[in-house]
Amino acid sequence: MLTPRARARHVTSRSAPALAAYATVTVALLVVYLVTGTSELYVDGAPTPAERIVLTVIVFCLPLALLAGWMVARLESRRTRVAVAASAVAVAVVASVIQGGPSHLLGVAIVVAIVVASTATGVGAVLGWAVRLTVAQAAAMGDLFLRSLPVVLLTVVVFFNTYVWLMAATISQTRLWLAVLLLTAVTAAFVVSTSASRVRPMLSSLDGADDSHDLSGTPFAGVPDPPTVAPLNRAERVNVVVVLAAAQMAHLLIVAVCTSAIYFALGLIVLSPAVLQKWTGNGSTDGTVLGMTVPVPQSLLNMTLILCALTFMYVSARSVGDDEFKRDFLTPLIEDLHVTLIGRNRHHGDTGGGGN
Repeated sequence: MLTPRARARHVTSRSAPALAAYATVTVALLVVYLVTGTSELYVDGAPTPAERIVLTVIVFCLPLALLAGWMVARLESRRTRVAVAASAVAVAVVASVIQGGPSHLLGVAIVVAIVVASTATGVGAVLGWAVRLTVAQAAAMGDLFLRSLPVVLLTVVVFFNTYVWLMAATISQTRLWLAVLLLTAVTAAFVVSTSASRVRPMLSSLDGADDSHDLSGTPFAGVPDPPTVAPLNRAERVNVVVVLAAAQMAHLLIVAVCTSAIYFALGLIVLSPAVLQKWTGNGSTDGTVLGMTVPVPQSLLNMTLILCALTFMYVSARSVGDDEFKRDFLTPLIEDLHVTLIGRNRHHGDTGGGGN
């Protein structure tokens, strides 16, 4: 919306926050230089008092730079910000000359040129907007972190764990499949239990006419609701629960399989012969799939199966409180089941029969 000339207007005052942040960083580096006599830090053993000061400066350098930029950005006077920008450049020049002599002036000039060019072209405004949006969306960031944390833990605690790889390399196929079947059985019992609780209100509401569900496009759109509804027998109730549970398990199992496939590909990349030897204790570099020998480590195949079962358990438990999963998958599925049961009632009322 702005012309290049408009974007370059008052570029000095608009560059003041970034220049103030840069000057803060140069001052912190100057403190490190004055304390240690060098721009590099080597901590061998317990840090000395001087090294503790340097470590403290390093820790607070970035927060102080951001604070300085934020405070300058809040200045309303354009003249004051121009003065701050000039002072920041002067401070950066002095600090750089003290540390490395006149040769460091080129680095200062490059940084200042980048800041001014970014401000003039609008890149700085976009970056500032992104930072403000990130801070404003801190709650969403926390939710995103909570969503990604299990994946991080699964990767670090399981995939990059030597003991797990050692177990995957030495466990027998019988014990492995028993463990996978146990995890799958526990997950299936959990999904069936939650499915039964979710369809219970729907099953108890099928005792009369219901105009809240759209049956258009079905064979029962023009069939009236019966005056009395034949109650669902045990087989029909089990059928409803099984359909809902099977659909969820199939959906979640696809997610688990895709996740384990990613880990399998990661294993093919990182498992060099040297790493495999250390992780598996000289385990076999060949594996067996359906009686066929394949050039893939058996430990990687077993690890992929374990990760698939663990991911299946996690996503199944996570789906209970996941609003997006309910909105996009579970609620439409329950609605389809509800429409089907209303059609069943109309069909039985139309034919005057009962049963399955």
